[in-house]
Amino acid sequence: MNFFLAAVGVLGVASSGPLIAATLGATTVSALAIAFWRNAIGAAVMASPTLIREPRQFGRITQREFRWCLLAAVALALHFACFITSLQLTSVAAATALVCLQSAWIAVFQLFRGTRHRWQVLAGLGIAFGGVVAITGFDMGSSPDALLGDLLAVAGGALAGLYTLAGGKARQSMTTGTYTTLCYGMCAALVAVLALSGRQPLVGFEAAGWLGILAITVCAQLVGHTAFNHLLATMSPLLVSMIILLEIPGAALLAAVFLHETLPAGTYAGLGLILAGLAVVVLGQRSGKAARRGRPAANGRNEPPSDRPLAELGTD
Repeated sequence: MNFFLAAVGVLGVASSGPLIAATLGATTVSALAIAFWRNAIGAAVMASPTLIREPRQFGRITQREFRWCLLAAVALALHFACFITSLQLTSVAAATALVCLQSAWIAVFQLFRGTRHRWQVLAGLGIAFGGVVAITGFDMGSSPDALLGDLLAVAGGALAGLYTLAGGKARQSMTTGTYTTLCYGMCAALVAVLALSGRQPLVGFEAAGWLGILAITVCAQLVGHTAFNHLLATMSPLLVSMIILLEIPGAALLAAVFLHETLPAGTYAGLGLILAGLAVVVLGQRSGKAARRGRPAANGRNEPPSDRPLAELGTD
């Protein structure tokens, strides 16, 4: 089921860049309007089943859970502001590749927190990033606007890493419906403030603009983001962010099939490298957990297997 959800999530987020670029280029919809409506609609949709089945869940949210949700929401709001704006300044391929480097940011954030990564994890990251370069090449920053777009995409990747880490902490004790409702809802409120401050309209668009917003919300938000938020309960944030790297070749393949765009020369080689990097990271994390479980304790007995969720264990 996890592999199925990961595949569905990749397809969802892979559609994000092309759909956003098409909507921004062909309609009067603003960047922050897309971010607002995808989160507002997403929160309403995710809240409905929980309110029907067990509405008391929202009253049992602890202060710890609320703090992690708030941090995730702030990071997500700023991520959308950076990434969607970058799509107006640089190419979809460059923006998608740079924002998907969140796994590198997660590794850096974990290093600052004292997490020691096994060499297999670092090697897997390097192999996967080689795949990113193989797909996108070095055609980045070709103009001042493109350079600014690339920098915004890099910032968006760092914020996405922070969003994933905070979400992993919240999902240790929260259901997918409760977490996504709270996170998406707070994110929508924050984006609305940003839009009002920047005088970007949130309404008054033509039918094509609303259709684009709806398509982005269903594909990228409800399918993509929610699938990965569900996986955070059983997978480490680093591994989830590594899977998101598949968005890069996924977006290229979708554009080739539905928009008849020519695939970048290194798409298939890059896809192979990203998959190989993922395999190395998974093996490194499994060997790390096995080593922890078999490590002798101070009393000479082997330590029992940890009963903490994988999202809390992270990497070595």
